[in-house]
Amino acid sequence: MERVTGIGGFFFRAKDPATLARWYADNLGVTMTPQDYGGTPWRQEAGTTVFEPFKQDTTYFGEMRLQWMINFRVRDLVKMAAQLQAQGIAVTVDPETYPNGLFAQLNDPEGNPIQLWQPDEKDSPA
Repeated sequence: MERVTGIGGFFFRAKDPATLARWYADNLGVTMTPQDYGGTPWRQEAGTTVFEPFKQDTTYFGEMRLQWMINFRVRDLVKMAAQLQAQGIAVTVDPETYPNGLFAQLNDPEGNPIQLWQPDEKDSPA
C-alpha cells in the first residue's frame, strides 16, 4: 500500500493572515511561505508526528469553535517557554513529566491553540 510520507502543509483561516504569519515567524521560528518558487520554505526536523482526531465535544483545544490545535516539537521546552514569556506571550508549562516528554500550551494572537512538546529522548530523532 502506498502511504503519505509526512505533512506537507498546514492551512487554516485567519482574520489577518500576514500578521499571523509574521507572529509565527518572529515567535516560533516558522518562517513565512516564500512568495516565489525560488525561496526556501520552513523545513521541520524529522521526528515523531501524532495525527489524532478528537471527539467533537472535546474541551482539550479550548472553546468549541476551535477545530484544530497544532503541536510543535521543541528541543528545550523551558528555554522556549521563557523566550515566549519574555515577549509577553502567556505560556502554561505542564508541571508533569509524561512518559513521552514535556508539554506547554499557548495561543496565537487569534486564539488558536498551540501545544509545545519536548519529546522524551526515545522519541527524538537520533
